[in-house]
Amino acid sequence: MKRRDLIKGFATVPVLGAFAYAWYKKRNYERYLKDNILEEIQLKATAPEVPSSGPMDKKIRLGLIGYGIRGKQLARAAGFAHPELIDSWIKSASENGSDNRYKEFLEQDDLNVVLNGVCDIFETYGHMAQEAGANIFREGGGGKMGPAPKRYHNYQDLINAEDIDAVIIATPDHWHGPMTIAAANAGKHVYVEKPMTWSVEETYEVRKAVQENNVVFQLGHQGRQTESYFKAKEAVDKGLLGKITLIEVTTNRNDPNGAWVYPIHEDANPNTIDWQQFIGQAPDHPFSLERFFRWRCWWDYSTGLSGDLLTHEFDAINQILGLGIPHAAVSSGGIYYFKDGRTVPDVLHTVYEYPHRGLSMVYSATLANNRKRGRVIMGHDASMELSSDLIIKADPRSTRYEAKIKEGIIDPALPLFTYSPGMQNVDAVTSPTEQYFAGRGLLYTHRGGKWVNTTHLHIKDWLNCIRNGGTTSCNIEQGFEEAIAAHMGTIAYKENRKVFWDADNERIV
Repeated sequence: MKRRDLIKGFATVPVLGAFAYAWYKKRNYERYLKDNILEEIQLKATAPEVPSSGPMDKKIRLGLIGYGIRGKQLARAAGFAHPELIDSWIKSASENGSDNRYKEFLEQDDLNVVLNGVCDIFETYGHMAQEAGANIFREGGGGKMGPAPKRYHNYQDLINAEDIDAVIIATPDHWHGPMTIAAANAGKHVYVEKPMTWSVEETYEVRKAVQENNVVFQLGHQGRQTESYFKAKEAVDKGLLGKITLIEVTTNRNDPNGAWVYPIHEDANPNTIDWQQFIGQAPDHPFSLERFFRWRCWWDYSTGLSGDLLTHEFDAINQILGLGIPHAAVSSGGIYYFKDGRTVPDVLHTVYEYPHRGLSMVYSATLANNRKRGRVIMGHDASMELSSDLIIKADPRSTRYEAKIKEGIIDPALPLFTYSPGMQNVDAVTSPTEQYFAGRGLLYTHRGGKWVNTTHLHIKDWLNCIRNGGTTSCNIEQGFEEAIAAHMGTIAYKENRKVFWDADNERIV
């Protein structure tokens, strides 16, 4: 039915009054447009199917290595929040009715785990981890507590403990590889934060240890649980974007915390920190509180923007498009704003080339400007803007949508399809860094009519595979692809040259 036929049909409608007729005409035309568009794209604005968990009757005994910023978040996602944090949530909720953090934590699934061991080389964090692990009733200060997990001063002792089935690793980057290898060789299942490895050599060793010991491995890319990413993959698989040639992903932050200038704890000093354990395989250096708490700023312990924020973006696109390791990478940037002694850049641009797919992926980052740029997948027929929401807009020169654009059914200036899971107000998101991650769907997603912590879902996915078999959503193969891609970007930046991936020999050349 053509647009003119629809308008013509309205002429036969009896007089309803000018207002009623205009309303009727508008509503019917909107329905006509909507039906035609949905028929064209064959997508529903409903939640995608998500595999359900298997039986959870087997209790899993966890060990946690590292209780810094991310370690605290992972412990909470597993069900263990420090009583002081819960007190702060309760206080905030009494002052702000939209702050649902404590309510949502109480509604978080019981994963049927026990935290039997914790390890942190900073005394204060070690004690806090024990207190969080004992808070099995999820109460505030003065509440009922369970038995405290054992405190280990060396990660090897925790890994080798007989009452530990699986470990969560949330340490600085330079410890990810050695700890994962040690845990896998001890037959312990591993959840390790991204990036998977600090060096290229470790990447092969980690993969070998995980595969040879047949342990369940999950890399900490919780974006794998984001609902809008599932819908994005569906749209790409249906060919709604047409031939994809360019992908742009970005990081924009403009506050010290977002640039890894983290607070230094008042209890920290040479007597409360095991500095030599912190150093590990890194170059020796005199004791430094800045390096201990702000380790991401130095190549000695960090993988910089490539291993931290680029990997989130790479993994999101890899999940949707299945790109794998790029054929080539070039990088540029520098330390342009934070003149604080750091060695990693605060501005970075990396281009990954996929000639066999006929596309490029561009990553662009600055830690000194907060302009929202987001991530965009560009095809001949449409572009997709992707965050916690999903927006698809037809290209004015599209071949696929040409006829409907000419008929006025599709307006390239307006979204062809929008997917916004759940409600408008996710949570009380306070810091600029939290806002950054929330906007990218890395804090919460919508499941079963409520907002759920994506890290909680990611840990749940890992535990489900330990109990019932199957493959984790970010397994060792995806981890290998992430690590190699990140290292290619870093090498290209450090050596100021184009680097290539020799797929046949699995080597960066």
